[in-house]
Amino acid sequence: MKLILTSEVTGLGTPGDIVEVKSGYGRNYLLPRGFAILWTRGGEKQIASIKKARDAREIRDLGTAQEVAGQLKSLKVVLKTKAGESGRLFGSITTGDVAEAVKAAGGPQLDRRRIEIASAIKSLGSHRVTVKLHPEVSAALDIEVVAA
Repeated sequence: MKLILTSEVTGLGTPGDIVEVKSGYGRNYLLPRGFAILWTRGGEKQIASIKKARDAREIRDLGTAQEVAGQLKSLKVVLKTKAGESGRLFGSITTGDVAEAVKAAGGPQLDRRRIEIASAIKSLGSHRVTVKLHPEVSAALDIEVVAA
């Protein structure tokens, strides 16, 4: 099955890529979730607009990515959230929460899809997340989760 990706899919590609996948994977996972659209000759015209939007969001080059990584290393990010008596959170910290906290702490605007949380953050304390800024550059970011 030939598809055009509309979102980044780990291990498959980035928005605007034309990929060949098994029909069950495409029909049952990628298409219903809006990660891809069926490939058609007319659909190829949409690729230009998808790639243009991706380029606007993406960090331009390796130098800029390394500069942003330097900014993230020196940044102190504090996330305030509701927690119980034992330090357990009501819910968990998401990549969107981390992106907002970085922006609030004076850091750069980050795309939440570029932030990777190794294991769910469900407790107070210090946690480390990874930010993929460029295919060659990723930055480790320490966040402090405190009770509100």
